Amino acid sequence: MNAPSAFEPGPATVALVGNPNCGKTALFNLMTGARQKVANYAGVTVERKVGSARLPGGGTVAVVDLPGAYSLNPATPDEQVMLEVLQGLRAGEDAPDLVVAVVDATNLRMNLRLVLELKALNRPMLVALNMADLARSHGLVIDVARLAAELGCPVVETVGVQAHGAAALLQSVQEWLATHPTVMDPQTVRAAKVVPVDMVVLQAEVRRILSLVAPQAPRVGRFQERMDAVVMHPVWGLVLLAAVLFLVFQAVFSWAALPMDAIKAAMAAVADWTNSAMDEGPLRSLLVDGVIAGVGGVVVFLPQILILFLFILVLEDSGYLPRAAFLLDNLMGRVGLSGRAFIPLLSSFACAIPGIMATRTIANWRDRLATIMIAPLMTCSARLPVYALVIGAFIPERSVGGLSLRGLTLFGFYLAGVVSAMVVAWLLKRVWMKSAYQALMLELPPYRVPNLRHLALGLWERARIFLERVGGTIFTLMVLLWFFSTYPHPPAGWDPSQGPAIQYSVAGMLGRALEVVFAPIGFNWQISIALVPGMAAREVAVGALGTVYSLSAASDGVAEALAPVLAQGWSVATAYALLAWFVFAPQCLSTLAVVRRETNSWRYPLLMAGYLFGLAYAASFMTYRLALWAQA
Repeated sequence: MNAPSAFEPGPATVALVGNPNCGKTALFNLMTGARQKVANYAGVTVERKVGSARLPGGGTVAVVDLPGAYSLNPATPDEQVMLEVLQGLRAGEDAPDLVVAVVDATNLRMNLRLVLELKALNRPMLVALNMADLARSHGLVIDVARLAAELGCPVVETVGVQAHGAAALLQSVQEWLATHPTVMDPQTVRAAKVVPVDMVVLQAEVRRILSLVAPQAPRVGRFQERMDAVVMHPVWGLVLLAAVLFLVFQAVFSWAALPMDAIKAAMAAVADWTNSAMDEGPLRSLLVDGVIAGVGGVVVFLPQILILFLFILVLEDSGYLPRAAFLLDNLMGRVGLSGRAFIPLLSSFACAIPGIMATRTIANWRDRLATIMIAPLMTCSARLPVYALVIGAFIPERSVGGLSLRGLTLFGFYLAGVVSAMVVAWLLKRVWMKSAYQALMLELPPYRVPNLRHLALGLWERARIFLERVGGTIFTLMVLLWFFSTYPHPPAGWDPSQGPAIQYSVAGMLGRALEVVFAPIGFNWQISIALVPGMAAREVAVGALGTVYSLSAASDGVAEALAPVLAQGWSVATAYALLAWFVFAPQCLSTLAVVRRETNSWRYPLLMAGYLFGLAYAASFMTYRLALWAQA
């Protein structure tokens, strides 16, 4: 009887490796059906992603999407992660059995350098010539057979943005598995060393291969110089960027009006039906005052969030955002930030969590830490429901110079977040985290027509995440808030003329206690209650206000008409103070947890929460007092 082998082969694993912006993540989505963010600029993938791909013969393989890298000699945390995975050095993970080098067919000169370094590892490898359709449209003809012969491995054309664009790659993977039925011994892989490469020799080899497989490549342009002359102009480029941002914030209000009205009408109908179908009691109160008033009050802002993300996805897919990064690089350098901070900060407009994780592309620790500390000042999408609610209640719907006043107000608060972030960064870099400025080095992609399939998947992913939060975190918090706002009941002999029943509840008593702290900035006890669950997720504050005011009101109808109730119950000074609070509002607990993980210390998340609370309180105090003075 033979002794059992110490190495037990498992399912085959395929790793996608390539330069940033080569379409690797789009190809991963196409192969696995995974719903992951796809962007048109370098640095978006800061961790490897894993999925399962079905082969033409019916089998499956595990696919790993590794961070984008330019070399096997790591200069950033992204490249370090990629190298560790390829060598099987990460704890609990074996090295992949097959490496798929994803290459941008329109930019072979840049991409082939990494392919040649991977070839030196002597690992099983395929090359995916991605964006092959775009290369042909530019007049670039590539001799695929000759390229495969020069590289000594199969080369297949792929189009990551087409439904069947990965069919040839999956067929090649299946053929490789048929001839390599056993996976590699992890010990053998770990023993392999990365051989230092002479960059002069490497570049000479790239030029030699290009002269054989695509001799016309140097003459084929990837960019539209006339368009870039305007888009990246130091003056007209900034004017265009400002115009784009104005359009975005105008659309957030104007385009979302009809779907928001439809959702409000649906919520009102559900509330009316529930009131008529059920007898008065705790269950009806839970459904109407808790679920419909709370959860429904958040769902109504889904159209505005999707419109905001639609513009972000279009700008990403079109290739415009990297050019905006270069336009703003000079400004960021003046406040001491690294040019690489632009993309993490841009990601933070969606959510601070991926923005903070994206700082791994910044090699200098002090620059990275400074970016982490100001990322929460970018106005994330979770604040949009709060802004939309208060602006809709207190800012009249009228035009100013042909532009919506509400849209201009929203743009102003986004701008306030950016300006405050720059001021904080300037102070941090001159007082605490002094370091030399590092210029932005970013590969510009060619302009592209946004892919409708990617736009649809991106919006669906955002809607799914939002609705999952509504059905999970927000629903749970609203039920808990309803419970603490309902119990204990008022004492026997209570008269409604003495005040709402909620004032006797746990939430009411907590709100009265917090009102002492927040009264100087104009917040009443209802707002004070809403700020507490808002620590879990900022958009919960809107649902919390809906629940609290439903239980505080003497009449029905608050669940579907919160904005008019706030307009009648709050002063304009209070409304503007609350908006100022949410410009700087302390981060949600999830963000603080990510900061703890990324910095490996509780010092920085506690410092972040403290300084943001101080800024929020100071800004609200000054806004409230100035508004009262202006009304006097």
